[in-house]
Amino acid sequence: MKSVLMFMMPTCPYCQQAFNWMDELKKENSKFSDVEMKIIDETVHPDIADRYDYYYVPTYYVDGVKVHEGVASKEIVKNVYETALK
Repeated sequence: MKSVLMFMMPTCPYCQQAFNWMDELKKENSKFSDVEMKIIDETVHPDIADRYDYYYVPTYYVDGVKVHEGVASKEIVKNVYETALK
């Protein structure tokens, strides 16, 4: 299983929607709860955010590889979890 790094901002409505989908997906598939998800608030940790190549949030990296940047859908978030489980 691969780890997931998610970059977000607390004022981002798309990040809040992504969190809602993450919760829904974990309820739908218990395997998704096993995925290690490290969430980085870029307003609190700009030093970490500056080390990664992205502009929009939410952004997901799986095992160090960017798999999504910007407005997410439930299907995109599901793909992040499925990629981490491979």
